[in-house]
Amino acid sequence: MIELWPAIDLINNESVRLTEGDYGTKEVMTRTPQEAIAFYNQFEQVKRIHIVDLMGALHQKPAEESFIKDLIQTSERPVEIGGGIRSQETIDYYLKNGASYVIVGTRGLQDSEWLKKMTDLYPGKIYLGLDAKKDQIAVNGWTESVDRLIFDVAEETASLKLGGIIYTDISKDGKMQGPNFELTKALVEATPHPVTASGGIRSLEDMNQLEEAGVKAAIVGKAANTTTFWEGIN
Repeated sequence: MIELWPAIDLINNESVRLTEGDYGTKEVMTRTPQEAIAFYNQFEQVKRIHIVDLMGALHQKPAEESFIKDLIQTSERPVEIGGGIRSQETIDYYLKNGASYVIVGTRGLQDSEWLKKMTDLYPGKIYLGLDAKKDQIAVNGWTESVDRLIFDVAEETASLKLGGIIYTDISKDGKMQGPNFELTKALVEATPHPVTASGGIRSLEDMNQLEEAGVKAAIVGKAANTTTFWEGIN
């Protein structure tokens, strides 16, 4: 069964959601981060909590590491952390303070030697965040596009000791109109690493379709804050 990883995106210690990665669309969720973790821990299909430091991603360095450290301690499920992770020191900090996995995005995409070194040091603990507008990669908190495609990265990272790849189609994120099934399936076929889908997932039906495409896990953000999403979730 496909795993469910609910997302908690943080700005100033609050749980928020953005639409298409636009910081100007910030919407504060009704549950606090602590309440969200307690709620998500109830469900058997929730195998991991996905926490992102949004201001860290934007400013290229952690902004909420102390708050995140405290949040990790409240979760019964493994926690993965992303946002602004650009150094071994930050990776060390999160892993030593209870995170099970960390997500690297911009630096991992721009510095292949560093990414290889980190995956050798922490085999299976590093996930590559592959954020893109459809298949065109974006970096620095989704604010900049670069001239590379997700399939280029899939080929370049095939031999690395990654825990997996997290693919987010920014054009789908926060809209609750469904993920990019076609590109996600193509990415699954292009990489030996497990692929986690993110962006626009709205229902159990979406998750089932992703599972049929070979996706390992689904990160659910805005929909996880609705009552209807959890109907039928164990």
